[in-house]
Amino acid sequence: MDAIGSGGLRVTGLAEFTAEIRARTDGRDLPACNFGLVATKALHTRAAVDGARAALAGAAVVSVQNGLGNEEVIAELVPRVIRGSIVTAGAIVAPGVVRYDAPGDSWFGPFEPRPAPMSEIERLAGLLSAGGLRTHALADARGPQWTKVIFNSATSPLAALTGLPMGPLCTDRALRGQVNALVMEALAVCERAGITPERSPLEAVDEAIVEAYDHKPSMLQDVLARRPTEIDVLNGGIAAEGRRAGVPTLRHDCMVALVKAWKSPGPTGRPTNRDGPARAGRVANS
Repeated sequence: MDAIGSGGLRVTGLAEFTAEIRARTDGRDLPACNFGLVATKALHTRAAVDGARAALAGAAVVSVQNGLGNEEVIAELVPRVIRGSIVTAGAIVAPGVVRYDAPGDSWFGPFEPRPAPMSEIERLAGLLSAGGLRTHALADARGPQWTKVIFNSATSPLAALTGLPMGPLCTDRALRGQVNALVMEALAVCERAGITPERSPLEAVDEAIVEAYDHKPSMLQDVLARRPTEIDVLNGGIAAEGRRAGVPTLRHDCMVALVKAWKSPGPTGRPTNRDGPARAGRVANS
């Protein structure tokens, strides 16, 4: 935050620019806002929104986070909520420096239990699109959200467990079979829940191989940095919806258990992930 405050936020990779940002670590320092965008890790949602509650009291607030369940948390704290999804990929490479790895659109729509009006959603989408981030305002944004959740849940945990970035992961024949199986299991949940993905998640995987071959999914970045992962809102979120819909999700349950095991004490009491993810050389083709 000190680096951003003193030198701005520098973006590298597919774009090169530096943006001046009034960076704050205390939400009480924020002025009243018309719109709020929540982009934290899911486990920080409540603390972030609650900390900025005064500034967001009259705002329409959108989640552009990973996983399922963030909007429900936000709706407990603010009156008007927007369901959001963004597929732009990047990584922090140094304090105040972000590498832009892959482009992508955003989709916003009302969060049904506590919705912002479409007029506000359309206005925010227009402002972001005018700034270069193409954003679509939809009456129902569940389809794009689930497309992203399925894509992330089919690739991120396997990347975290193997240490492989997107391209090598999804072009390995054995691992691609697991990716596809995770996608199909999640699509069965969507079908039972009456949700139509915005596009085929399998097509999104193929696109990611081309556009983000060397990108490390955020869950792999988290494991490498010894941070908590978002497995509970990704695969865990799909599994929870599967239980509500009566659809078994054994593969997603397995991903939750395996990723959590990296952070759990082993028989000796030592962290089981003390050596980081499995190296690519340990993954065998079949």
